[in-house]
Amino acid sequence: MHVETLQVFCDLVELQSFSLAAERNFVTQSAVSQQIRTLEEKFRKKLLERVRGRREIRLTAAGEVFYRESKNVLDAYSQLNEQMNSLVGRVSGVVKVATVYSVGLHELPPIVREFMLKFPSVKIDLEYSRTTRVVRDVLKGIVELGVVAFPEPRRGITVVPMASDRLVVICPPDHDLAKEKTISAKQLKDQDFVLFERDIPTRKATDRILRSYGVSVNKAAEFDNIETIKRAVEVGFGLAIVPYPSVVDEERNGQLKVVKLKETDWERPVGVIYRSERELTLAAQKFVKLLGANAVESVAA
Repeated sequence: MHVETLQVFCDLVELQSFSLAAERNFVTQSAVSQQIRTLEEKFRKKLLERVRGRREIRLTAAGEVFYRESKNVLDAYSQLNEQMNSLVGRVSGVVKVATVYSVGLHELPPIVREFMLKFPSVKIDLEYSRTTRVVRDVLKGIVELGVVAFPEPRRGITVVPMASDRLVVICPPDHDLAKEKTISAKQLKDQDFVLFERDIPTRKATDRILRSYGVSVNKAAEFDNIETIKRAVEVGFGLAIVPYPSVVDEERNGQLKVVKLKETDWERPVGVIYRSERELTLAAQKFVKLLGANAVESVAA
């Protein structure tokens, strides 16, 4: 049995997809299926079962044990590689990072490029998800690091602050507010809005700030990711409040008008999170350090 087979098994359990597990491990779907069959034949136990009528892949009782111990083996193997590489001062390996769309698509790419130039032997494996799942995957050890907006201190999680984002209003170029450079929260009263879904931290913060100024808005639509919100605003659904880095391109291209908000409240903190008791790999430590350094540079600028 190879370590790579254990990795395929764990990835299949975590991703709930034969195609994604195959893609992550650079093999075919049939190769993934064959490796699972080989494991089940070797141990003479059914490890996985498909839920009829759904895409869910469920662990059997034997599969639960095998998954848990496989994770231990993979962690030990990763530490072994880490220790051997550190003997020659080499930073290498894979850092699994889960992040929310707005940060992952618009803020992390230049930092990842900078990191890859410094440490070409390290691969940053980025996954995009909602905040609740990012936190869950960090706590479960599915990913080593998470990058989220409005990171909340909680037991078992360490938070390293990154550069904060300014929240801005976006609207179509022909909207009445498009001619304004800066507006107050009061000017948003009774406007139609495209909002993040209620459980997303940026939505919670936006609702809280608007309430503090006694402002209510009309909900035109709710979506769970920044790209859909931007497209909805473009076609005239309403206004939206979003982090500025996510709309730099649309502002430059004239697709959307960006209007600044006068109040100082409109800041979105961003942070990298990891499990407190987990010893980060050297590569992950270097990446966290770079993410934090970018925050310091942003403040200095």
